[in-house]
Amino acid sequence: MVVIEKARLRTLLSYVGRPLWVMFAFDVAVAEAYVLLGWKWLALPDIPLAIFGGVIGVIAGFRNASAYARWWEARTLWGGVVNHSRSFAREVLTMIAPDETGDASQGEAGEMKRKLVRLQIAFVHALHHRLRGTEPWHDLAGALSDAELDRLRGRDNLPLAIQQRIASLVSICYQWGWLDNMRWVRLDLTLGNLADYQGGCERIKYTPLPRVYDLFIRLFMTIFCVLLPLGMVQSLKLLTPIGSTFVAFIFFTLDRIGRDLEKPFENLPHDVALTAISRSVEIDLKQMAGEQDVPGPVTAVDGVLW
Repeated sequence: MVVIEKARLRTLLSYVGRPLWVMFAFDVAVAEAYVLLGWKWLALPDIPLAIFGGVIGVIAGFRNASAYARWWEARTLWGGVVNHSRSFAREVLTMIAPDETGDASQGEAGEMKRKLVRLQIAFVHALHHRLRGTEPWHDLAGALSDAELDRLRGRDNLPLAIQQRIASLVSICYQWGWLDNMRWVRLDLTLGNLADYQGGCERIKYTPLPRVYDLFIRLFMTIFCVLLPLGMVQSLKLLTPIGSTFVAFIFFTLDRIGRDLEKPFENLPHDVALTAISRSVEIDLKQMAGEQDVPGPVTAVDGVLW
C-alpha cells in the first residue's frame, strides 16, 4: 500500500509510464506535420471528442468504482481477520481452565493456550502468503515448532490445515474438561467467522473483474487518445501536445488506478498491506500471551507499506 504523503510531479508522471510518453511523441508528430509540413488533411475538427470523452469517462468511472469496492472489501475482510484473531486469543487465554488446581494441570493448560495462540498467528501469516502466492515458511517458523511445521508441509490449503489443527486442539480441551459447552461453542463460532473471512478473501483473489472491463476500456481510450490531436490540431496548432497529452494523462491515470485496485492481493505496491497487518496481529497476540519474542512493526520501504 502506497503511503507517500507528498508526491512529486515526476512520480505522478511515472505512474502512467510509457503510454504517456508515446502519446506525447504522437501529439508532437501530428502538430509538426500539420504546421510545418502543411498536412492539412490531418485535422479532423468535426469529431465529437466531448461526447466520446464523456462516455469513456463514465465507463472508466464505473470500472474504477467496482475496483475500489473490491479493494475496500478486501481491507474490510482483513479487518475482520484482525478482530477475530484478537478475540480468539482472548477467549483461549481466559476460557480454557483445568478443573484441577495442581501445578501440572495449570502448566499443561498454559502450554495449550500458548500453542493455540501461536497457531492463530500462523493462520494469519499463512493466509496472507496464500493470497499473495508467496512462501510462508519463514514467518511460520517464528510461530510454530519444527514438529508443527512438518505436520503442515505438503498441504495445499495451509490456512485451512492450521484451522483444522486449532479445532482439534480445542476439541481436546473440551474432552479434558477444560472447556464447558458454552465456551466451546463460543470458540467454534470465532473459528467459523475466521473461515468465512478466508473464504471472502479467496473469492476476491480467484474471481477477477471480467476481462471485458480491461479490454474494451483500454481499446476505447486508445482510440480516443489517437483522435485527440487530430481534433485539436486545427485550433491549437503547435500547442496541440500540451492539450492532448494532458487529457490523455487523465484517462491513462484512470485506467491505471482501476487496474491497480482491482487486484488487492497480488503483492504489488497498491495491495492491501497484508504483511504489516499480519505483523500487527502477531505483536498483539504474543503480548496478550505474555511472550517475550515480540517482533517490531513493519515499516514502509520507499513509500510502500507491504
